[in-house]
Amino acid sequence: MDKFLFKHIDNTGLVLWRVVFGALIAIEAFGAIATGWLRRTLIEPDFTFNFIGLEFLQPLPGNWMYAYFVLMGVFGICVMLGYKYKWTMFFYALMWSCVYLMQKTSYNNHYYLMMLLCWLMVFLPANRWFSLDAKLDPETKSPSMPRWVLLVVILQIWIVYTYASVAKWYPDWLDGSVAQLFMSGKKDYWLIGPFLQLDWVQVCITYVGILFDLIIVPLLLWKRTRLIAFCISIFFHLFNSVVFQIGIFPYMSIAFAFFFFSSETLQRRFLPKKKLYTAGEIKVPSYKPALIGIFSVYFVIQILLPLRHWTFKDDVLWTEEGHRLSWRMMLRSKSGMATYEVVDKETGNRRRYPIDSLLSKKQSRSVRTKPDMIWQLCQRIKEAEAKNGRDVAVFVDARVRINGGSLNQLIDPTVDLANEPWKHFEHHDWILPQPDSYKEKPKKDKN
Repeated sequence: MDKFLFKHIDNTGLVLWRVVFGALIAIEAFGAIATGWLRRTLIEPDFTFNFIGLEFLQPLPGNWMYAYFVLMGVFGICVMLGYKYKWTMFFYALMWSCVYLMQKTSYNNHYYLMMLLCWLMVFLPANRWFSLDAKLDPETKSPSMPRWVLLVVILQIWIVYTYASVAKWYPDWLDGSVAQLFMSGKKDYWLIGPFLQLDWVQVCITYVGILFDLIIVPLLLWKRTRLIAFCISIFFHLFNSVVFQIGIFPYMSIAFAFFFFSSETLQRRFLPKKKLYTAGEIKVPSYKPALIGIFSVYFVIQILLPLRHWTFKDDVLWTEEGHRLSWRMMLRSKSGMATYEVVDKETGNRRRYPIDSLLSKKQSRSVRTKPDMIWQLCQRIKEAEAKNGRDVAVFVDARVRINGGSLNQLIDPTVDLANEPWKHFEHHDWILPQPDSYKEKPKKDKN
């Protein structure tokens, strides 16, 4: 095991990955400002829907979040250059984790993956070559890395892709309903809009998505299929970038190839002045038990966490319990309507609560379909009413439509959600059982 994990190999792939990854996370930070994502998500809303239990994570007041993201961008550039790498990578990972956990309105599996990769990178020796750290402190310079570094990254990538494929194995995806719904919203795309409405294109999107996620890592690992797999990867991710507009993720995914191609190939293309490391020394560090223990626990969690929805009652598509942190990417279309009513416990007066006055447009859509955010808004309403001296009960009449199916009652309208506790590991009975009709396939409309 020592020979397998701690044998040193050439670090060209890791070094090149650091450069690209640093550039991409810097673009993510500066791009959030330039595109208005930061303003819409963290500055304009009166409050954010944080991960439950982390209410202390709140956006900075006023316009200070702009400074926050500028600082993140600077840290990203430092990572790219390999300057004070350990510290700059640590602070970016910490700051991005806070951003990710303080809001769920713009929840994205890609943001979650970026958070995990940032923390993994903190522990990887990615600044030992082609970096300012190596230039300023020659003692840190090294052309090699232990093999476990490569294995950790590849295993993380493999878990993500595999679960993304398996999650698509359900009827509405397999019959093309989801692809048809997604593409129907892209009819107006310049040049490719009409093309995306073709039946055979939607069939390709459906099944190529499943197969690509399932076999891309094995194909990249095998030398004979590596080049063709890389070409397919470029097309697949650029297609996703154009059609779904999902930020840096497609380009980050293309850059994963640095961990699969041989160092000889990478040096010939990108770092011709770097001498190939071939010594193959075995260096077992004194912290080996802690290293193996930490990564063992980490990967057990990564493997089990996406399976937790099977421990909850009813379908995760309906309840959303176990949906997040599970690589359930682009799986369903969900819409709905909800009415919030408050009842003054002292007077018995009942009135409809104007939630739109509290929320941004995107938040307003989420609190009509997502049970955890519905519950959080009820707590927020109760707190707001308490400040005005009123003790109220909050009732929600919410109905949802999944994948264009029929509209069905989601929340029990007789339950005071403001008085219900949140249970992280148990089913919530105020989420009504899924009706059989919610799985009715949508009728395709090609007009």
